[in-house]
Amino acid sequence: MRDLALDLALAQRLADAADAMSMVKYRSSELVIETKPDLTPVTDADKGIEFMIRDVLSQERPLDLVIGEEFGGRDEALAPTNEKYYWVVDPIDGTKNFVRGVPTWGTLIALVNPAHEVVVGVVSAPAIYRRWFAHKGGGAFVSENGADPRRIHVSGISKLEDASISYSDLVGWGDRRQKFIDLQERIWRTRGLGDFWSHMLVAEGAVEIAVEPVLALWDMAANAIIVEEAGGIFGDLDGGRGAHGPNGVSTNGKLHQAFLDAVN
Repeated sequence: MRDLALDLALAQRLADAADAMSMVKYRSSELVIETKPDLTPVTDADKGIEFMIRDVLSQERPLDLVIGEEFGGRDEALAPTNEKYYWVVDPIDGTKNFVRGVPTWGTLIALVNPAHEVVVGVVSAPAIYRRWFAHKGGGAFVSENGADPRRIHVSGISKLEDASISYSDLVGWGDRRQKFIDLQERIWRTRGLGDFWSHMLVAEGAVEIAVEPVLALWDMAANAIIVEEAGGIFGDLDGGRGAHGPNGVSTNGKLHQAFLDAVN
């Protein structure tokens, strides 16, 4: 049996170290930016943070596997024969914001059990002075500007007409694009906040629906456990649950099926 509280404490320590590294590079003239084969940016901060996290985990949790955006590991961790816990790391979620000086970026760290359920998650966004975290069965929390954590819950809004939706942009929606645009005429408010922050606002009850049409596991794992421990639902646009789909939808639960029906 894993002590998830200890795993969460380790994830928090990893996030502390990641925050220190990322803030040194944020808005720095010494930041090195490259372009990956998929034409998305990657910085020396992304690589350095993931390397550091992997190094610490190799010492603190030597039996666990690691999946990271920059250095891989997905095939081994997701193999049908794998019976180990594995960590999922996005060293800087929102790299495009990071390189442009927009403060909504963060480090995402999650732990997944052998049944592929996310059981620990930390989302740390030092440039906006916030950190969200949860472990399975323990509730979801946010700490703002270093203050004591407070427990968070999704909203109770039950009608799309009263709801707020947050998303990144209109790229990648395919056949659902026009239906998503049409839905925006029906709801109360739409904001293009994007990345982890949209999902954390769902967990806090400030937004009812967050959606991104193209994501990877490291973009979603930490967000998923925090949203679900706050009382919401995290899944994909096809109705699947959890963080292993091709895209991500988080809701307050009451509007989950209504949203899926509207865009499908």
